[in-house]
Amino acid sequence: MSPEQEIHERILRTLRFRPKGMTITEIARALGMNRNSVSKHLEVMQVAGQVEARLVGNAKVYSVAQRVPLSAFLCFTQNPILVLDANLTIIQANDQFLRHFGRTKEELVGQNIRDTAIPAVSTPEALAVIVGLEREQVITDVCYRNDSDRESFYQMHAIPTTFEDGEKGCTIVLEDITERKRYIQNTMFLARTAMDLVDLPPVEDIYQYIADRLTELVPGARTYLFAHDEVDRQFVVRAVAGEGFREGLTELLGRDPVGLPLPVARAFDAPYHQTPHVMRGMQEFALRPEPSSWPFYDLCFGAIPEGVCEAILSRYNIGTLWAAGLVWREQLFGIVGIFLEQGKDLENQETVESFIRQVSIALARRQIEGRLRRNEERFRGMVDSSPFAVALINQEGRFVYVNRKFVEVFGYGPEDAPTCSEWFRLVFPDAGYRQEAVKAWRLDLERSVAGQVRPRAFTVRCRDGSRKVILFRPVTLPDGTQYITYEDITEEARTYRLLLADIADLRRREHEMLLKDRAIASTGRAVALLDLDGVVTYTNPAYLTLWGYRTAADVQGSHFSRSWEHPEEAREAVRTALAGRIWHGELTGIRSGGETFRADLLGTPIIGRDGKVLGMMAAVTAGRVKGEGSGDRVRDEVPDPESW
Repeated sequence: MSPEQEIHERILRTLRFRPKGMTITEIARALGMNRNSVSKHLEVMQVAGQVEARLVGNAKVYSVAQRVPLSAFLCFTQNPILVLDANLTIIQANDQFLRHFGRTKEELVGQNIRDTAIPAVSTPEALAVIVGLEREQVITDVCYRNDSDRESFYQMHAIPTTFEDGEKGCTIVLEDITERKRYIQNTMFLARTAMDLVDLPPVEDIYQYIADRLTELVPGARTYLFAHDEVDRQFVVRAVAGEGFREGLTELLGRDPVGLPLPVARAFDAPYHQTPHVMRGMQEFALRPEPSSWPFYDLCFGAIPEGVCEAILSRYNIGTLWAAGLVWREQLFGIVGIFLEQGKDLENQETVESFIRQVSIALARRQIEGRLRRNEERFRGMVDSSPFAVALINQEGRFVYVNRKFVEVFGYGPEDAPTCSEWFRLVFPDAGYRQEAVKAWRLDLERSVAGQVRPRAFTVRCRDGSRKVILFRPVTLPDGTQYITYEDITEEARTYRLLLADIADLRRREHEMLLKDRAIASTGRAVALLDLDGVVTYTNPAYLTLWGYRTAADVQGSHFSRSWEHPEEAREAVRTALAGRIWHGELTGIRSGGETFRADLLGTPIIGRDGKVLGMMAAVTAGRVKGEGSGDRVRDEVPDPESW
């Protein structure tokens, strides 16, 4: 070993014991050498890449350079790697890089990276990072779109490199993060659409929104949506989306496809034999060049001429159709279809299915809201046209609504007496009788519960001076509002007594259901309600607290077995309860944060008045139960349907 090499080895050994580095003076003192001589040796070693230097104040601090043999770096990493010299000429590419981008070493080595058109690396954004590389490693994300318009994402590490001869260069390490990026994009997509579907105004075209979002999720696809028309009781095309799709269909069909009725109900008959449960999942139908199962004409249920079906497939080069039913709780609200060109596969299938699940729930909710709105309009119309006087009085004793008959019977409206006290003074002018009526009203109110009708007959004086015997039927609604019907029993027959009795009974039942719901919500025991698929549809606050969920939306819509360490045991409990028997035992639960705990589970079937099982109620208590075994207690007794 030459004297110069020996000095270099001594310097390296000294620096290895000082990982934070040493100044020239400290090194010279440790080696017992002249400071200027040490400085010259350090400059040579820095050029050779053996040491690194950084400024700390006015002094240079040297440390051993962190070096990895290039051969080991290239061979034993799974990432594509490209090595460039100072002029950006490719001097090495590992096998992973060549396989990933379909190149050979002969094509790349010796070529300038600007002239190779390598995907992801030769883009202007990536070249700008490489050219501007100085002393520090740079990490950036780059995107590449191939000929089929498919995006790939990479995380590029540009690493300054010093070779054995002291020359500078650059090592490019690529990490394929396409799946990670798509996962993030899909998650953000589902979060955004979930919020959109909640906030979508009732007047907004939800069907076109669904079709547009599907084309966003599957770029290049053409989509359609059938929806069930409750008024006409048939399925019609509600929306189509995709570049030029609606215009082309209009030309081929001779009419706008939106509004076109299709006999979708045939899907449940031969030869299709579909069910809502089967239609809930995505189904693939190969249409061209040869149909794998049914031709497109059959999938249109014969409603579109066969020649037009073939023209649609040819014009848009359609190869496959992916279809799924918009199903919620075994009810079909519609069907969505995604047409893909020949040679293309459905990407993001899981995200597409999750989105379809979202919109199925949204359509179910919108349909229910529509029914409630129509029922409310019907109710108000019925009440307003009722032969009986009706009034709504809020908790402050003010009239919030009276129907026309109210004014006809009494001659007074809310503008004459906006409060109940003022109205009493008008219809009960005698102070003594008024005091008696008020006392009877308050006494009935104190003795009654919400939803209970409190009939009482009084003689009132109307605006025209006439006296009438009126049967008051006040009832307290769940929100404290007083709903009162007034029947003139002086002359009128009680023709509509049955109708009012039915309304009062309906209110009572609504209240009873509300009380039961509130009882479940306020109990300290964790309670969840499941549908016939074992999917959680309701959870009380104690359940959310026990499992560590923030909102009911975090668990509702998921299978009950997801919350347990051994899902099959939980599924057995669900199957037992849905078979009409009580399941009682101890299982191990998994909280949202991953912690486990032992819990006592009582699975009770929910039985309807017709004796059929409607679902399951799961009651859970954390902690160990004496004498328990996992799933060791099953009872055949079924509770009374009124008791849960």
